[in-house]
Amino acid sequence: MVAITIDGRKTDAKENSTVLENVRSQGIILPTLCHHEEVSAFGSCRLCTVEIKANGKWQLATACNTPVAKGLEVRTNSEQAIEARALAARLLYSKYPTTKAVRDIARQVGVDVADEKADAKDCVLCGLCVRACREVVGACALTFADRGLGRDLDEPKIDFTTDACIGCGSCAFICPTGYVRMETTGDRRMIWDKVFKMATCKVCGRYFAPEDQLAFISKQTGVPMSALMTCVSCR
Repeated sequence: MVAITIDGRKTDAKENSTVLENVRSQGIILPTLCHHEEVSAFGSCRLCTVEIKANGKWQLATACNTPVAKGLEVRTNSEQAIEARALAARLLYSKYPTTKAVRDIARQVGVDVADEKADAKDCVLCGLCVRACREVVGACALTFADRGLGRDLDEPKIDFTTDACIGCGSCAFICPTGYVRMETTGDRRMIWDKVFKMATCKVCGRYFAPEDQLAFISKQTGVPMSALMTCVSCR
């Protein structure tokens, strides 16, 4: 454990934990769009910005990917930190004004939000789907396509590799805006415009998982496909 200070209150923090974890453990609410505890920190949305004292100077930092250290001082309620979070929310809102998740966070940090229809499900480039696919699933079907030298790309986007996708739906589950949509009807599931055939539970006969997902699990674990053809309820 290491001793840190959050908004003037001393507390003990686990080594290798982040500022965000410890701030939230104190009951302090910091908004995020790009953070999830099951994947690595990214710090892209900057909605969790706080002030930290490093080398004797106060500076802004994203709480989700800032590790704690002995003697670290954190201010979540300073004028600079509050304004930095509001600025991040305003920038997101200016680009995605009708996306509910963005509007909700903008209101949360005090940004004026227009009274208009909010049914868009934009990709805000939070990267959660990419990290979940790579780090949790291991399929690596999603990647960032960014601007750069030799790249003829107007705006960054998420690229989908059809052959690598196993239809597990982790990206749809973790997406904060609903941009990644998954539809399952009978023996078919569609995600990222790819159609997957669903496997049937050998006990109850219910469709329960894409065959591609079971084949992937079989290959990764060495468990034969025949041993995977049972749904969770029937195991």
